Amino acid sequence: MTDHFYAVIMAGGGGTRLWPVSRQATPKQMLKLFDNRSLFQISTERLKGIFPQKKIFVVTTSVQAKELWKQVPHLPVENYLLEPAPRGTAAVVAMAAAAILKRDPQAVLAVLTADHFIENVEGFQNALLAANALAKNGYVVTLGIKPTYAATGYGYVESGEVLGEYQGLTGYQLRRFVEKPDGARAKTFLENNLMNWNSGMFITRADIILAEYERLLPDLYGKLMEIRPWLGEDHSNPRFMETWSSIIPQTIDYGIMEKCNCAAVIPTRDLGWNDVGSWDSFFEVMPADENGNIILEGKHVGLDTSNSLVVSTDPKALVVTMGMKNVIIVNTPNAVLICPRGESQHVKEIVKYLKENHYTLFL
Repeated sequence: MTDHFYAVIMAGGGGTRLWPVSRQATPKQMLKLFDNRSLFQISTERLKGIFPQKKIFVVTTSVQAKELWKQVPHLPVENYLLEPAPRGTAAVVAMAAAAILKRDPQAVLAVLTADHFIENVEGFQNALLAANALAKNGYVVTLGIKPTYAATGYGYVESGEVLGEYQGLTGYQLRRFVEKPDGARAKTFLENNLMNWNSGMFITRADIILAEYERLLPDLYGKLMEIRPWLGEDHSNPRFMETWSSIIPQTIDYGIMEKCNCAAVIPTRDLGWNDVGSWDSFFEVMPADENGNIILEGKHVGLDTSNSLVVSTDPKALVVTMGMKNVIIVNTPNAVLICPRGESQHVKEIVKYLKENHYTLFL
């Protein structure tokens, strides 16, 4: 039964990993680079059939909420839970859990991301239903992703004792979380059937996760209880804003999940999952032409160009490439990124440099 099942989409990230297109005002979940759809739009579309619109909540900042609502206007405005200021994913989840629990004491939450790509929607929905069934038994369930290569950019989760079968999938006690490993260790994880990528998505009863907050993050929990009267109703209330701003930023993984005694994992296979964490990720999620090129937006003329990604958001510009192989070119009206394939994960370093040297116009 899904009568008490709610989706919570975390959509307040700053999104600089796809710089220079992704900026502070237009993070990656808003970019319409996927057949003229954004990752946020896609994340809501893949919930159809499980969650009615009234049971889909979005947690974001007040700055981003207006644009997100424009992209998905069918979601109720009252289902947007606004952060007065970013305070980390632990605060985001606590806010959502407390606000929804006010409406439904039996609520089960599927805490999801706004900026991931999932090709196999049917398999994803089946995994959510399986996790819902396990979560009702008092577990905080994370979805594991079967590794397809020895990734060093993802965290991992290890399966422990079997808890049961749900929707054709097996649920396990979650034995441990492992931070991003080095290459050698990642290779051993790839060969270990008990190790899965940590998807960053989890399913839990609202009352169970809040009890974990009270135990593990009592200061955050106490402040949440102070502002509970305004949760989901008036986030601009001065006391709400003041108390929220005093919350110490923390991630849900480190603050709760890694210390939780009731954590479980449901490993998934063949979801076609990708967190679109860099421009290189587009080679895994977007179709290429006969020369192996992916051309997104804008005008492009390519001569002797192959296995390359060209993105342009400047409608007045023509991007011309000659003799280019295995490169990434991203053109915007005021900044251009050019790098070899396999190097775009270093964009974070560029953004850090720009911040430190006060290139605010380009952030």
